Amino acid sequence: MAFLALLGLAALDAAGYSVIAPVVPEIARSTGAGPAVVGALVTSFAVGQLAGYPLAGRGIRRRHAAFVLGVALVLIVVGDLGFILGDSLPVYFVSRFLQGVGAGGLWIGVTFAVLERYPDDAYRRFTAVLAAYSIGGVAGPALGGIGGIRGPFIAHLALVAAGAVAVWRMGTPARPAGFGSDRRALREPGFLLASAGILLVALSLGTLEGPLALHFGTQLSQRELSALYVGISVVVGASAVWAGRLRPKPALAAGAVLLSVGVPIAAATTTVIVWLVAGLLFGIGFGVAESGALGVLLQTVGTSRMVLAMVVWSQLWGIGYLVAPAAGGGLAQALGASAIGLVSLVGALLVVAAFVASRAEAAGGAGR
Repeated sequence: MAFLALLGLAALDAAGYSVIAPVVPEIARSTGAGPAVVGALVTSFAVGQLAGYPLAGRGIRRRHAAFVLGVALVLIVVGDLGFILGDSLPVYFVSRFLQGVGAGGLWIGVTFAVLERYPDDAYRRFTAVLAAYSIGGVAGPALGGIGGIRGPFIAHLALVAAGAVAVWRMGTPARPAGFGSDRRALREPGFLLASAGILLVALSLGTLEGPLALHFGTQLSQRELSALYVGISVVVGASAVWAGRLRPKPALAAGAVLLSVGVPIAAATTTVIVWLVAGLLFGIGFGVAESGALGVLLQTVGTSRMVLAMVVWSQLWGIGYLVAPAAGGGLAQALGASAIGLVSLVGALLVVAAFVASRAEAAGGAGR
């Protein structure tokens, strides 16, 4: 039952990311905000996440995962109430930032709750958690489609309350795991490889949800675009579960290849059938690359010194997701839509470089 609760919290976290998207037009109408202000409002969530990761890491070291999850849910409740009871942009900005801090805490809390309870089966369990995130990514826009500003966040608040009950019933493990940190782990080739992998995933996702969405919109209606993204999310979830049967490094390598092919193909054409193929490649690549990167991180660092490594790894994901839309949009405006694919190619080159460095380190160690 504890693992089912963790899967539910993962889906809840992902829904919190995307619930805002269908609400944005109503916020713009009711407040008179322009595209730049609305974009900043959406970005404030990611800024909150970047702040939430290290705060949650401190909570893990001083207390336990259930404590971090509880605090994270409280912050999300306050954020939801801001959208339900407030009616001004300053309130919305603070509320969305707090939701982002809470989301950072949920990710770290779920991660270390899995490590507390299932240390010997962590990788396979994490692939299921990532699949749950994909499901939540579909549920978020559905909540946002309820209508108005308050309605979606009232529904989200009800789910958060259910999540709080789940955390309370889950309790704490009988023997605390005693997680620690080790800065030396950040210099290990395996950590660099895991970091390059998650950065590629974040760059690809930010590109898909930003400039590529505009590119797809030249041929697809809003409903068709929504269906495409729902389909990709389903593929991501299925491939993440499948990746649990693979060794992490081969999974990361395969995912990197698929992402470095899928994104440029989608950017280089305006043919819908090719977009569907590219979406399939992206979905599979995303699921196995993200799972593989997390698996490499677990293999390299181990649970006893995971806190700092997980916080930095998660922050790299957030930075990549922030950078990709602006970089991809700038390339598209300067060089045309086909240049959007350069963003994922840069990420793929970082993965190749990290693989080379990892193999060189392994060869050097064998020689010594």
